[in-house]
Amino acid sequence: MSPIKLETEDHSRDAAFNKAMHKDSSSARGGMSAMLKKDKAAQKAAVDEYFKHWDDKSAKDETKADRDARVAEYATLTRHYYNLVTDLYEYGWGQSFHFCRFAYGEKFHQAIARHEHYLAAKIGIKDGDKVLDVGCGVGGPAREIAKFTGAHVTGLNNNDYQIERATKYAAKEGLSHQLAFVKGDFMQMSFPAESFDCVYAIEATVHAPSLEGVYSQIYRVLKPGGVFGVYEWLMTDNYDNSNEHHREIRLGIEQGDGISNMVKISEGIAAIKAAGFELELHEDLAKRPDRTPWYYPLAGDFSMMGSIWDFPTIARMTWWGRGMTNKFVGALEMLGIAPGGTQKTATSMALAADCLVAGAKEDLFTPMYLMVARKPLNK
Repeated sequence: MSPIKLETEDHSRDAAFNKAMHKDSSSARGGMSAMLKKDKAAQKAAVDEYFKHWDDKSAKDETKADRDARVAEYATLTRHYYNLVTDLYEYGWGQSFHFCRFAYGEKFHQAIARHEHYLAAKIGIKDGDKVLDVGCGVGGPAREIAKFTGAHVTGLNNNDYQIERATKYAAKEGLSHQLAFVKGDFMQMSFPAESFDCVYAIEATVHAPSLEGVYSQIYRVLKPGGVFGVYEWLMTDNYDNSNEHHREIRLGIEQGDGISNMVKISEGIAAIKAAGFELELHEDLAKRPDRTPWYYPLAGDFSMMGSIWDFPTIARMTWWGRGMTNKFVGALEMLGIAPGGTQKTATSMALAADCLVAGAKEDLFTPMYLMVARKPLNK
């Protein structure tokens, strides 16, 4: 692995920016109500910092230098991405920021939870285990897995606002004794070696500048014999970077999802082995012959809806639902109610949704490449 230069952490700076931008919005109900409480000047700074990597950089003209610039600022890019999108995610998707498989007639949030249970079961998480959630978001999966297994889960996150919201939700559900949320960069974890019985990551390590780098950090903090399980975002090995259309899909996903450098399945498998793990299981779950594809909510296909109660979620993801949301937040911006850049962020997320669906239909992308790997006992 070529050495990756890591960003210097500055938790005091991040905390100050979090307080300036989000103020007391972490205590809001979430979604739109939290979004409207932001400081406009701080939000503009986050928008400018994030979109400098994407504005006027098309797939046709993308260079290695463009990707290298994103990789060099991987932590800042990801932190500001989630400063901008967390409330929109909660509004449109829920508190578990990931995709899932769907069984026939299965409700959306039931399917989300089952996807989390499946990973916990494959890893073998059990009552009393000390578990690390790498890139925990606002703690939706951590809460579900803690309840499902009885384990103690520590969530690692480099975004202060998400940590505040995750801590709030844990307290609300009476789970503070079973959950902890820690600020940090997963490329340079502060935990002592061999701290955890199990580690998992759900669609989070894709934000790493190097999968081998983040997997190596996970290997270090995992106890000998411990298991790491991940749902990884990867381009399939059908992806051809010399194909402009393929690049458009990848770049649209990266821009709308805060990713500095997405790689192919073969590279992901090589990375986990290079980190020292014994790979026990790997499979692209998107290839399972499910009647309902994982991307159906993004496609806004009501015919595949498992329950009438999922109507609001699916409606928000249709082209007209996304269009209405985009115009609504644009109007709020014009009236000075919503902070500037909210509409630009929503537009970027909509582009990503279209590219995710295209990537899936053309077999170029998967959000659920499952890898389960063990740290050898003798190392």
